[in-house]
Amino acid sequence: MLRKNECITLFSDLQEISPEEESEAADYFEAEFEKERLEFLSGQLPCDRPSAVWAAKVLYHSAQLHMIRTDTEKKIKNLIPAFTGVRNVSSLLSADLSLRFLPQVLVALSTTDPDDPLVKILEDILTEFHYSAVGYDLDLQRVNWEEELKDRTYRKLYLERIVQEKDGKLAEIPLINSLLKAEFGMHKDAFWKELK
Repeated sequence: MLRKNECITLFSDLQEISPEEESEAADYFEAEFEKERLEFLSGQLPCDRPSAVWAAKVLYHSAQLHMIRTDTEKKIKNLIPAFTGVRNVSSLLSADLSLRFLPQVLVALSTTDPDDPLVKILEDILTEFHYSAVGYDLDLQRVNWEEELKDRTYRKLYLERIVQEKDGKLAEIPLINSLLKAEFGMHKDAFWKELK
């Protein structure tokens, strides 16, 4: 529902996710990944099913925790586990199928309670998966951008998302700025007039 209609069903109690539901979700995300892969023209990137399911659980539980906080403090680490997979282009793009919606949940959580410990946990996740957070203000000073953007497909997608979100803070990073200007060429003003 979230990917198709941009809405999510929240329950009055935290729901356990069964292995069958995880398997169905993995099948769904693999199909969605294949659809998106057609847009980024790379037959070499497989869907990382575990990363896609992990990200979906993070998103789902984060939205639930916005509404339900009774006796959840001790459960947060189980509900929002750290990423344990291998961070590569496949895992980043697979996780993005869900994590791209996480900044909206973060805004809702921090509006309700800026000191909510869940906000820090989710921001740490998005700092690791910052492609999904383009447009959301994060501290990315530690990112080695040359290493991060060495994959041609990922670099292209990252630059497109920066332009789509008009993320001026990321566009000011010298390497990204030069990459954007090289992509735009003499048509820079047509794509992003405000870009310096």
